[in-house]
Amino acid sequence: MKDRSKLTTEKHNPKSRDIDRRSTLEIVDLINAEDRKVASAVRKERKRIAKAVDIIAESFRRGGRLFYVGCGTSGRLGVLDASECPPTFGVPPSRVQGIIAGGRRALVRSSEGMEDHEAGGAAAIDQRKVKPRDSVVGIAACGMTPYVRGALRRARKIGAKTVFITCSPEVKREVKADVVICPVVGPEVVTGSTRMKAGTATKLVLNTLTTAAMIRTGKVYGNLMVDLSAKSEKLRDRAERIIMTVAGVSRPRARKLLKDAHGEAKIAVVMHFRKMTYSGACRRLKACGGLLRDAIQAED
Repeated sequence: MKDRSKLTTEKHNPKSRDIDRRSTLEIVDLINAEDRKVASAVRKERKRIAKAVDIIAESFRRGGRLFYVGCGTSGRLGVLDASECPPTFGVPPSRVQGIIAGGRRALVRSSEGMEDHEAGGAAAIDQRKVKPRDSVVGIAACGMTPYVRGALRRARKIGAKTVFITCSPEVKREVKADVVICPVVGPEVVTGSTRMKAGTATKLVLNTLTTAAMIRTGKVYGNLMVDLSAKSEKLRDRAERIIMTVAGVSRPRARKLLKDAHGEAKIAVVMHFRKMTYSGACRRLKACGGLLRDAIQAED
């Protein structure tokens, strides 16, 4: 598609045509009313999101990585989601990585021109040494960003699994990917400002992709983030409470277990239930594929 004015993300929203003449409260109410459409739009894509989750989880099981690729707001959202995975799920920073056109500088200062270079997206995939066991998620609200398309083409050529996230239904058939996720949130309150509804929808999708994939690969027990590594006072407190809940022990006992487990809550729980040393608990978890429920319940 050559005419960007035909894209849903670029169309005028009739409800906000006179927004500059409204009161502050009316502006806030209008934005809020439009935002309420986002969750339902994401829900309509739930089957495709679930398919993408399964792809990503399988990459993790095979020792692969997840890469987000985007420009501007889309790129920043990818980097944000990637950066939150290590403290939440105890994975190394290399497991989920965010690639943004323009590099680190683009996180705090606009580098819009970088998005126009398809070769740059392909080069970024090569620089990260993407392999067939990896997954690459391209993010482009308008769906036309050359940098993202170039990254996806290169990833597919390598043999990696690919997912494409856009809010423009007009282009979703143009981009080749294993899964295309397209929450249609409609025109923005400020025409073309995809940092608004499209950005919110993207954030919801990314949260779901990583959270669900981590759950599927044993990083959560019940609804507890048992794989966190207690590297701050807040996380130590949370880890102790998790151990107390799962193991049914007192705070002092939980604190001792956590210390003996070198700050790893999941290991501490296995040590308690299986009466094991730290190294023994590590081996048992590995033998159970990292699944805590199996590690504490499975028979020897």
